[in-house]
Amino acid sequence: MNPRIKVDVWSDIACPWCYIGKRRLEKAITLTEADIDVEYHSFELAPDTPHDFEGPIAQFFSERKGVSPAQAEQMFAQVTQIAAGEDLAFDYPAVRHTKTLKAHELLHHAKVKGLQYEMKERLLKAYFTEGVPVGRLDELVRLAEEVGLDGAEVRTALEAGDHADDVAADMAQARAYGINGVPFFVIDGRYGVSGAQEPSVLASVFAQALAERGSLVTPEATSGAGHDHADHAEHDHSHDVDDDLCADGTCAVPSR
Repeated sequence: MNPRIKVDVWSDIACPWCYIGKRRLEKAITLTEADIDVEYHSFELAPDTPHDFEGPIAQFFSERKGVSPAQAEQMFAQVTQIAAGEDLAFDYPAVRHTKTLKAHELLHHAKVKGLQYEMKERLLKAYFTEGVPVGRLDELVRLAEEVGLDGAEVRTALEAGDHADDVAADMAQARAYGINGVPFFVIDGRYGVSGAQEPSVLASVFAQALAERGSLVTPEATSGAGHDHADHAEHDHSHDVDDDLCADGTCAVPSR
């Protein structure tokens, strides 16, 4: 029987690097002999976002995140190119930026039903490639039904806020770890890896986690695992632009 490794991933629906990181994680899983169990956790990058932001996403970054439209467009172009390398077809002109709280609640509902991974993929694709406003209840119900969830149950759960406490608990755990950007991977409950790392990097941490299971390490929000894995998980800064919000493998909460 193969050993099992748990990978907890903090991410947001509206984070391009989280989608890229998901693809790279999937590739990393094929490079290890361990059985990998993945669980997604909520991290809302922009909780102050209105339910539906009126205007293009470049305007959102310009008005609310402190970057110029030109910087935003440059960032989108670079991230779109990187995503294409992972066979992801981002369509930034179509993106409808929205509050992602209810989408996170839906992911918790899907987890209970054993469909969290499928729901995560569907939400990311809807947001980045189809221009779906994933904060709207009707759209969330439709997407949930597409992955096999009961639409009426989803509507009831989201209207009642049944999983609001689950989202809050994920955010509290992220704060406890010191996470201020996503994606953030906690591997085997001990090793923290920040950013959309290459598959080989994640696979090497899987291997080291198996080799060092006798130790206890608390994950830390660094650009690598929490202690001696910095060499494995440093950010790739080759794609940096002037802003620091979504340019170096993570999407970060801006300083206020």
